[in-house]
Formats: sequence, C-alpha cells, structure tokens
Amino acid sequence: MTRRVFNRQPRLSPLVDLLKRAVLPALALAGAAPAVHAQSAEPAAKVEIIGTSPLPGQGVDRNQLPYATQSVRRERLDEAQADNLMDYMNRRLPGVQVNDVQGSPFQGDLTYRGFRASPLLGAAQGLSVYVDGVRVNEPFGDVVNWDLIPEFAVNSLTLVPGANPAFGLNTLGGALSLTTHTGLTAPGLRGEVSFGSFGRKRADLSWGMSNDEGWHTFVAGTVFDENGWRDFSAGRLGNLLAKVGHRDGDTEWDATLQLGRSRLVGNGLVPAYTLDDEGTRTPDLYAARREAIYTHPDRTNNRLAQASLNLRHQLDATTELAALAYVRHTRRDTTNGDVADDADADAQASLNATHTRQNGVGAALNLSGQSGPHQWLLGTTVDASRIRYNQTEQEASFTADRGVVAGDEEAELSARVAGRSLAFGLYGSDTWQVAPRTHVTGTLRYNHARVSNQLTSRDDDTGDVTERPNEKFHYNSLNPALGATHRLESGPTLFANLARNNRVPTVIELGCADPNEPCRLPAGLQSDPYLKQVISRTAEVGMRWPLTRTVQLGVSAYRTVNHNDILFRSVSTTGQQGFFQNFDKTRHQGVDLDLQGRSGAVSWSVGYSWLQATYEATGVLRQGDRNVEITPGTRIAGLPRHTLKLGADWRLAPGWSVGGDVQAVSGRVTAGNEDGRIEDGGERVDVGLPGHAVVNLRASWRPEALPQQRGWELWAKVNNVFDRRYENFAALAGTVFDAAGHNPDLSAEREAVFVAPGAPRSFFVGARYRY
Repeated sequence: MTRRVFNRQPRLSPLVDLLKRAVLPALALAGAAPAVHAQSAEPAAKVEIIGTSPLPGQGVDRNQLPYATQSVRRERLDEAQADNLMDYMNRRLPGVQVNDVQGSPFQGDLTYRGFRASPLLGAAQGLSVYVDGVRVNEPFGDVVNWDLIPEFAVNSLTLVPGANPAFGLNTLGGALSLTTHTGLTAPGLRGEVSFGSFGRKRADLSWGMSNDEGWHTFVAGTVFDENGWRDFSAGRLGNLLAKVGHRDGDTEWDATLQLGRSRLVGNGLVPAYTLDDEGTRTPDLYAARREAIYTHPDRTNNRLAQASLNLRHQLDATTELAALAYVRHTRRDTTNGDVADDADADAQASLNATHTRQNGVGAALNLSGQSGPHQWLLGTTVDASRIRYNQTEQEASFTADRGVVAGDEEAELSARVAGRSLAFGLYGSDTWQVAPRTHVTGTLRYNHARVSNQLTSRDDDTGDVTERPNEKFHYNSLNPALGATHRLESGPTLFANLARNNRVPTVIELGCADPNEPCRLPAGLQSDPYLKQVISRTAEVGMRWPLTRTVQLGVSAYRTVNHNDILFRSVSTTGQQGFFQNFDKTRHQGVDLDLQGRSGAVSWSVGYSWLQATYEATGVLRQGDRNVEITPGTRIAGLPRHTLKLGADWRLAPGWSVGGDVQAVSGRVTAGNEDGRIEDGGERVDVGLPGHAVVNLRASWRPEALPQQRGWELWAKVNNVFDRRYENFAALAGTVFDAAGHNPDLSAEREAVFVAPGAPRSFFVGARYRY
C-alpha cells in the first residue's frame, strides 16, 4: 500500500470555524516545543507513495493527495511494543480510539473520527478494512474480526480518512488498508516470544526467502493464549499466512493462503452503580471487584480459510495492470448466557447459541498510469457472498457466580436465515498537475449492490415456526470526490477535499428492522421494513508542513454528514435485544493534529484530536427501557470530545532504548443518557464517564549491533503504569442482582450504569530475533 523513496472547491467556512475553536490553541502549545522553532533549515527531500485504492497500484505522492493520510511501517510497529495492531493505533494515530466493550484484547471496538470498525454485531459500522486488497468486513453485519488478521505478517498499514469513494462500500469515515510481507520484503528468519500478566503468552514466527530465478516465499504464524484479567475471560487464537510468488521481468504474482482460528471471551459491560429516581448513586458489582463480570459464558469461536491471487504487470514504462481474485470462508459460533426476556422462577436465564457460515468470492482489476501531467487510475471490483445463520434459545438458570447453565428443555430454534449479497463497483481517479506546485484530484465511483434473504423464525407466543417470503433489495449510488493541493514556497502544503460515499444495509439489518418484533443479537430475524442506504459526505481542509529536517506537522479539519444512518435501537442492553432503523442525519466534525520529530537520540510525537459527533435531527433513540428524545446537537454516546496522545523514545546508550506513551481523553456520554435523563420525563442527571489518562513505559536492549538490525533484542513493558482505574464505554440498563452479584430478583430490576472497564497495570517481557 505504501512505499517510501528517499531522494528527491469545497465549502470551507464551517471547517475554518473548527480550526479557530480547536486547532489554534493546540498549535500554540506545539509551537512551544524547543525542537520545532529551533531551526529553519530546508526540509530533506522525501517522497512517500500512498495507494489510492485497496488494490496495489502505482500510488501517488502523499503531498499531492487532498486529504490527511497516516501510514506506518513494520519497524514502527515493533518499536512501539503495543499489544496488537488495534493497541498501536489507539496509542499513536490521531483520531483513533479503542473501546473495551468486550474486554478481550482482540475484540476491541475501534473508532476513527467517531466511525467504527468493530466485531460487535449491531455496531454502526463506518470503516472499511482491507488486507492485500481483500475486503475483510464480513458480509453479515459488516463486522471486522480483528482476531483473524495475520498481524505478524503485516508490512504496512495506511489509514485513509473520509468518505473516499475509491475504497468502496462502507467507507463513510475512512478506510484501513493493510499489506503483508513477501519473501522479498522480509527475507530470513524473524521471531518473537512474550509472556506476562494475566497468564498471557504469545509467540510469532516468520520466514522468507527469494532466489535468482525470481521465486519468493513467505510464511508467518501467531499463537496467543491468556487467562484474561476479568473473571471467566480466557482466550486463545492462532493464525497462519503462507505466500509464494514469482517475479519475471514486467510480471509479478503471488498466491496467499490464510488460516485462522480463535476462541475468545468477551464478557461485556458490568454494573458500576445503581440509580434511584433522583440519580443517587449506590456502588454495585464493579465497585466491589474490578475483575467482576455480569453473566457468563460469552464465548465467540471464529474460523477463517482464505485463498487469494494477486497479479501485477507493467504494460509499458508508465502503465501498470493489477488484478486480484479471492475466495473466503468464515465460521462464527457464539454462546451467550443472559437474563431471560420473559423470566420466571423456573427459567431465570437464557442460553443463546448462534452459528454463522459465510462464503465469499471476489475479484478486482486496476489499471494505473501516467500521461503527461495526469496520474490516473481505472478499476472495477465485484464481491459476492452467501450467508447461512442459525440461532437457538434454551431455558436456563443461574449459578452462584452468575453463570448460565442449561435446563432440561431442549434448545429451540429462534431464527434461521439464508442470505446472499452482491456488490459491484466501477471507479476512476485522476491526479492532475495543473501548475508546478498545484494538483487537482478527482474520483468517481458507481456502486451497485443486491441483498436478498430467506428468513425462518419462531413465534414467541405460539411456538410456530414460519418460513417467510424471500426478500430482495437493490441499491445504486454514484459517488464523486474532488480535491486540490497547493505547496507554498515557504514549505507547507495546503489541501482541501469534498467526497461522497454510501453504505448499504446488510442481511442482518434488513432482517431486524421491525420495532414491534425486536431481535436478539446476534439476531432473531424477522421479515421487516425496507432500510435506506446510508449516504455520507465529507469536507476536509488541512496542511502538511515539514517545519525542519526532523520535525513534521500535519493538521486537518473535517466534517462528515451521514443521511439515513443505520442505528441499532436497543430494547434490552444486557440481553442484546433491539432492532435496526434509519436515523435522518448524524454529523462527525473535528480536527486532528499530528506533530512528529527527532532531537538527537530522542524521537517524539504529539497527537491531538477534537471530535464533535452529534445527532442532527429530531427523533427517538431506543436504549434499554428508555425512549431517549433526540434533538439536533445531541452528542453520540461513547466518543470523547478531546484526545491527546504523547510518545517518546530515547536511545540512551548503544543497544539501549527506553520510551513511553500517554493517552488522555475527556469525558464521554453514557448510552441511554444522551438527553441527560435516566428515565423518560425525569429530571436531568448526568451519568457520563469522566476523562482519564493512561501511561505506558517500555525498554529494550540489543546485546550486539549487527547490520540490518539482525540478532537478539530483549524488551520489557509496563501498561497502565499508575494502575489507573478507568472506563471507556457506559450504558444505562437494568440489573437483577444485588451489589454482591447474588440473589437475582427478576421482579425488582434496578436501574444501573453498566461500564466497560479498562485493564489494570500489567507487566510483559519478551525477546525478538532477526536473522
């Protein structure tokens, strides 16, 4: 996706206002850094090539793109010593947040500029994710299973902002594109082992080779196991990527096989305190024990088998053809123990199981080239999938530790669906050098999608199983983008961009859209009302400025407006019951600032984000037992307004390096309390989450300095150094247990604030080897 070579008319007034409100104070602080204003030397000439579509192509100089991209190479991922890819982005990339809604390190709920790429079925997904050009948003709900991504094989990641039409469906807030190594980019042996708190153990190994005849091979694998820091939260996973390829003159191809398997536990939210009608807080389960969970089990088993073929051919000196074909199969099995919706003394709980099978095939074609002042790209994509889903429900009861055990009754079918989807895209892009320092980029994409399903469901009252008529829905959208960049003689590059994209409803959303028949997620599906597609429009302005040879500044202000956003209206937060519905208008606007530099043996970074994510229409948002009255300007829950990220690494002696990072966020709105109330028509009571800051430290030692960083490296790290007790998501819901987690009383449900707790202080050590 990204290569580095070393040598050589939007509507702006709202965004200018954003700059005045959020960027100028941050720039004033950044300007105080000694390294920034100490020099005025001419910046070093460096060209960073960024791919402008998921499929590898010739790419465009980052300084010519009219939007703010972020790109990271493998070396930076290793140096940061983050727990995984999500953790790295959470620590280092402005605009990115990860919420621990599930509690598992590989089930994080990632947001970028307030848009989500989440494994949570029902989350309002708004980011597209690609690995080597293959879209990994699952067709059933557009979810992203982070545990199935081969992290150790990743060579680079690129985060592209906004409603970029070149990246296809679901690119509302941005796109994340990952590329993996080949035997050419990662020759030799590379391995890493680590262990530490919570019984966590991880091992990674890769090997690559190439020969003079053009053949190259690469294999990478990961195994992970932990007990988890919360009760009953053990998890494990393993994945493998094997790649073989050949380069012969102007033609290069590689074939890749990916396998993955995981068994993760995401125990979700836990009640922190209960509330009376006046809003008085009484400490509950989480206050007594940080490790506590509400109910269990909550297991998810994922499997992946994928094969893909990438081909690149240089047609002439300026024209390149790239092609992709893939086949992908995933299996997802879940077991969830919940409070029963119609509970009684004999059946207090419900044991819900789901089985999802998804088969996908796809192909893509890119033709890119240069013609005089034009750098152009033409492409087409097609993705087809078949989905089979089955859900059962079984009467159960609670154990003393709030475990759910099945009763004597057999499990009953709740819902079954057989669905198909087809997405076709045709797009073109051109970056035109209209003047020596000015470039204009235009993009146009046509999307066509078809979604169909055959639903079978059981009536809760009669127990009758009914097969409903087959449904078919068609969606079309023509999405343009237009932007410009201009480099000033003094060095900074200014840019502005307008873009539009769309997202179509998935099988699960179309099958769970009736407020009179709410579904349980992962879903009791019904034959339901039509949902409109989401249309997203982004305006962005910004600046890239090499202040000195060693200090780089990037600032961008953006506004993204979604029309007909698809939201999940919960009617039972702890039981995951609800329905999908369009909401007229939502808006995400803000500012991202990225300042990076080096001073002697110290490298450092500062990232700041200001985000205002709001509903911009009048409506009712169903959350648990509440009907939340929404008015324009109401904040969206779970998203901090201010985020500050600091990082530094110091090479204090030959072979030694120490570093650390800080993530500080402001308060967040609690789901169900968006209108400032805890009951319909009641007094205003703010139960939002407070802000917090987390500090992490790390150190590494290389016993010998060998060429190309070969040899051993030992490292250690401490996460959450000061053992800060914090939470990063909260929702209003009812609890049936007492403050000690005992004595379920289904007739006396108490209103409570449920939270997603962050992990406590933890210690890890590891060794890395390269040869």
